[in-house]
Amino acid sequence: MREMLRKYAELAVKVGTNVQRGQKLVVMSPVETAEFTRMITEEAYKAGASEVIIHWSDEICTKYRYLYAEESVFESMPQWQTESLVSYAREGAAFLSISASDPELLKNVNPERIAKNQRVRGNALKEYYELLMKNNNQWSIISIPTKVWASKVYPELSEKAATDKLWETIFNIVRVDRKDPVEEWNKHLEDLKSRADFLNEKKLKKIHMKNSIGTDLEIELPEGHIWVSGGDKTAAGIPFIANMPTEEVFTLPKKNGVNGRVVSSKPLNYGGNLIEKFSFTFKEGRIVEFGAEKGVDILEKMITLDEGARYLGEIALVPYDSPISNSKTLFYNTLYDENASCHLAIGEAYASCLKNGGSMNEDELKGAGANKSITHVDFMIGTEDLEITGVTENNGEVEIFRNGNWAF
Repeated sequence: MREMLRKYAELAVKVGTNVQRGQKLVVMSPVETAEFTRMITEEAYKAGASEVIIHWSDEICTKYRYLYAEESVFESMPQWQTESLVSYAREGAAFLSISASDPELLKNVNPERIAKNQRVRGNALKEYYELLMKNNNQWSIISIPTKVWASKVYPELSEKAATDKLWETIFNIVRVDRKDPVEEWNKHLEDLKSRADFLNEKKLKKIHMKNSIGTDLEIELPEGHIWVSGGDKTAAGIPFIANMPTEEVFTLPKKNGVNGRVVSSKPLNYGGNLIEKFSFTFKEGRIVEFGAEKGVDILEKMITLDEGARYLGEIALVPYDSPISNSKTLFYNTLYDENASCHLAIGEAYASCLKNGGSMNEDELKGAGANKSITHVDFMIGTEDLEITGVTENNGEVEIFRNGNWAF
């Protein structure tokens, strides 16, 4: 087990964030994953990192803060917290986040407090998020099991058996259990790149998505859009993998060019709350109707953080026949569930998905059709019968997905 953990830590450092000699690494880590985070720290120093900075968090203390803190606490973000992330981003640090939380941690917390905190945090860290969305820095997100999360995924098992099983599943999905994980990742990234290259060659102006659960959505694509795969590069040309695992090829929609209805295919874990069986109706890009069987109040807070939260910022294509989907596991963790399913995201668009987007200012990005927001939330829409058709600049049709999988 320890050998597998070490291989995973090395993969996260050398392939995920691809820390360079002399570069700083900032790690966002729950206290529950402290042992693994120490391995990350050691591997980063071995790889040549000049310094490793750990930002610890404790989800139980976070819950207590939401339940008992004074209201004024949620009206601003301390300057030192803002400056810490922004200053490291400005000087070119790499960032690694460990995503491992209780999917229903905040189900009894006042959603107004959660929304207020997220709005304040989003505004305070606007520069930090913009730098990452423009690929100014390497950044990566990974997950490792915690007892509470594992028990949610495998409720029929004991706590230890559930945790062991989730470890086994994660090791398999991120290819750590292979003889040469790095080589396996290189092959996988090359396959994803070939998909992105095909879509870029077609010069699509819009796509149409449709399935049997109610999705019937047309999405226009902005001029100069770029389809990007799981492997990316910084503006300086340093390769990194933003999500490990990753199965997606993605781009940005034209902000005002989304029309129709989309229905979720998996629950969404948003801020420690589950939103289930929800839908959005779009008109000229904006969400004009929404509903959910569970968590509709949380859903409303999610799409009203700011005006941009009512528009899409990402469209990602993931085949139904993929390793995560084939595990037949609902992870209640967006990093994993989004890579088992085609998904969309409300909020901020990736500037890196536009030609020369990394050098554009805010007004230029808006003029190019990119959505701006303080939030970015992925939600899953893929099904085994999802059909996706593209329309080229010359009005030709391209079959992209057939029966939930790549058609090419």
